[in-house]
Amino acid sequence: MTKSDQLIVIIGPTAAGKSAYAMALAPQIGGEIISADSRHVYRRMDIGTNKPSPVEQAQVPHHLLNLRDPHEGFSLGEYVALARAAITDVRARGKVPLLVGGTGQYVRAVVQGWQVPEVAPQPELRAHWQAYAEVHGAAALAQELAMRDPAALQTIDPRNLRRVIRALEVMSVTGQLWSDLQRHHPLERAHVQFSYVNLPRELLYARADARLQAMLAQGWLDETRALLDELLHRGIDANAALHLPAMSALGYREMMGVVCGQMTLDAAVTQIKHETRRFIRAQDTWFRKITEET
Repeated sequence: MTKSDQLIVIIGPTAAGKSAYAMALAPQIGGEIISADSRHVYRRMDIGTNKPSPVEQAQVPHHLLNLRDPHEGFSLGEYVALARAAITDVRARGKVPLLVGGTGQYVRAVVQGWQVPEVAPQPELRAHWQAYAEVHGAAALAQELAMRDPAALQTIDPRNLRRVIRALEVMSVTGQLWSDLQRHHPLERAHVQFSYVNLPRELLYARADARLQAMLAQGWLDETRALLDELLHRGIDANAALHLPAMSALGYREMMGVVCGQMTLDAAVTQIKHETRRFIRAQDTWFRKITEET
C-alpha cells in the first residue's frame, strides 16, 4: 500500500487523546487531518467543541473545519461528499489522509461509502416529530422509526433524536425506506487502517472533567454569550437557538441556561459531566461496532 491509497482512521471516545495522537503522527508520515467531528463544522464554536487551535492548524493541515454558521444546516450527505473529496485531494498531493474524530456516524458513512439522499430540511415534519418526542419520549420515537423501517436502527443510534427524526423526514419525502436509501460504495478495506484510541473508563471521566474546567477557564461562557448575541442579531432568540442542530453539541445548552439565568454554573457543570459520561459510553459502543464491521 502506498500513500496514494492510504487512509488512517483514528477514533475513540471523548477525552481519550485522539487529536493529540493524530497531531503527533501526522508530521511523521506526511499526514493531513480530516475532521470527523459533527460540531467542528460550525464557526465560532471553538472552545466548547475543543476544536483544533490556530497553532495546531498551522502545524498540521486540517480539513472540514468551520464550514457553516451555527444557524445553518449541514447534512450527513454533505459531510460524506466533502470528506471523500478531501481524502482524494490529500492522496493526490502525495500526503496521507487521517480521518480523526468522535462522530461515529461520520466515520462509518465515509468508510462504508453511504450514498445519503439529498433531501432538503422539512421544518414542519421536524417540528411534528420533535413535539412527538417531547410528549412520548425518545424511545417511543425510535420505536416509530423501527415500525416503519426495522433495519434503520442498524445504522442510527436510537438515542440520537436528530438522526431518528431525519430518517423519518427523508422517508416521508421520498416514500422509500431509510435502509434502502443507504447505498454503499465502501472504501477498499485493505487501504483503511484503524487506530482505536481509548483509556480505562474512570481515567476518561477524569480527563473529561479536567477538560471541562479548562474550557470554562478559556472563556466558554463568553463564547456562548457571543453566539447567542449573533443568533439574536439574525432573528433567532435563545428559545429557538435551543433547537438548532449545532446547539446539541455537548454542554452548549447548559451554557446557554447559565447565560440566560435559567441555571447556575454549578448545576450546569454537574449536568455536563453526566451527559459526557453517557456520551463516552455510547461512543465506545459505536466505535467498537465500526471496527468489527470494517
